[in-house]
Amino acid sequence: MTRRSRLKAYVGFVLLAEAVGALSGWLTRNGMEQYSRTVQKPPLTPPDAVFPIVWGILFLLMGIGAARVYLSGGPGTRRALLLFTAQLAFNFVWSILFFNLQAFGVAFFWLILLWVLIFMMALAFYRVDRPAAWIQIPYLLWVAFAGYLNCAVWMLNR
Repeated sequence: MTRRSRLKAYVGFVLLAEAVGALSGWLTRNGMEQYSRTVQKPPLTPPDAVFPIVWGILFLLMGIGAARVYLSGGPGTRRALLLFTAQLAFNFVWSILFFNLQAFGVAFFWLILLWVLIFMMALAFYRVDRPAAWIQIPYLLWVAFAGYLNCAVWMLNR
C-alpha cells in the first residue's frame, strides 16, 4: 500500500470520527446551554471548556485506531470496524438523550451499553492491531468518568 493511500485512510477515519462528534455537538448546542444553566452538577464536574477538548482528542484516537485496524487488513478487521461504527453511533445518540432530551436515567443506561461496545471494540482492535487497542484506553476511562457524572446528574435532578 502506498504512503498516500495510508494517509488517506488515516485522514478518512479521523474525519469520520471528528465529524460525528462535531455533528453531535452542533445538534445538542441548545441542550448543552440549557444544561449548563439549569442542571445541578456533581462534584468533580470539569469546567465546560474541558469537554470539547477531551472529546476532540478522543475522536482523534478513535479515528487513528480504526485506520490502523483497516490498514492491517488481518482477520477480525471487519468485526472490529463494525464495532467501531456501532460505538460511534451509540456515542452520537447519547448526547441527544442526555442534553436535548435530558433523559438522564435513559442516558445513563445507554452510556453503560456504550462503554461495553467500546470495550468490545478495543478487544477486537487488540486482535488485529495492539496499538490501535491501547489508544482506546483513554476513551474507556473517560466514558467511565462520564458514567459517574451522568448517574450523579440523574440522582441530583430527579
